[in-house]
Amino acid sequence: QVQLVESGGGLVQAGGSLRLSCAASGRTFGSYVMGWFRQAPGKEREFVATISRSGGSTYYTDSVKGRFTISRDNAKNMVYLQMNSLKPEDTAVYSCAATLNIIATMEGDYEYWGQGTQVTVSS
Repeated sequence: QVQLVESGGGLVQAGGSLRLSCAASGRTFGSYVMGWFRQAPGKEREFVATISRSGGSTYYTDSVKGRFTISRDNAKNMVYLQMNSLKPEDTAVYSCAATLNIIATMEGDYEYWGQGTQVTVSS
């Protein structure tokens, strides 16, 4: 099992940047594919980005391509989401998630979830 704790959320103006962090417990972090999801008020949870076990491959939902970057540091048991050029529609609770599935772009692919961190983008 792995426990996940997100941090770095907050209030930012449109066009600004935030870096979210997700700290994972355990000594097997490198065995997990990691992902970021978000859920806006009144909306279903949405896939944002995923990164392979080694960090060599990433995949993003179309709405964040070119603006967000997912990365990981397996030596530190950390995964990050750098968010640039933020828009009001990016406002949501952002959660990190972990899975032993090699390919994981759907909510059901992920087995472990953090508690989420609020990101609010003002206009």
